[in-house]
Amino acid sequence: MKIIWIIGGPGCGKGTQCDRIIKKYGFVHLSSGDLLRDEVASGSARGKELQNLMSKGLFVPTDIVLALIKEKIEKTKVENPSTKGILIDGYPRELEQGLQFEKDVCPVDSIIFFDASNKTLISRLLGRAAAATIKREDDNEETIKKRIEIFNEKNGKIIEHYKNKCLRINAELNVDEIFKLVSEALDKLLA
Repeated sequence: MKIIWIIGGPGCGKGTQCDRIIKKYGFVHLSSGDLLRDEVASGSARGKELQNLMSKGLFVPTDIVLALIKEKIEKTKVENPSTKGILIDGYPRELEQGLQFEKDVCPVDSIIFFDASNKTLISRLLGRAAAATIKREDDNEETIKKRIEIFNEKNGKIIEHYKNKCLRINAELNVDEIFKLVSEALDKLLA
């Protein structure tokens, strides 16, 4: 079972491509945000602790996020032993998280980095914001630029450290062209 991190700036198309990967390859998709929300919804003691942290706007400690990811990977191995891989979407967000993941959970087999220019990311996010029926406070150009700046700063260290495992995909292309590149890369990885 391959472990693949999916990374890319906000608006790069990670979600769209993950949906297509799941459909074509039958991978399991893990999102740390979804795992946190599911744990809170479970009503467990850990869920209550998470709810308390998140309601105060505090970050959830990496060790808790990694424990949830590890539990989900182990559960997937039991429930879906024929699954070819697990996509971990939007994680790690910084190099230290990646190193901790490999220490506490397992080695990553590959990283798919959806690479798009800042200009493209800003344009896509502003377009998405304009089309949204519910407007978010952080959907403005200044905040979007800040999110992209932080992503680029943190992501650069991940890409440099894992350059031998990183598949850089041109996310400037259209959705079908991007998925063709993703498929070619995954076919090689799974061969």
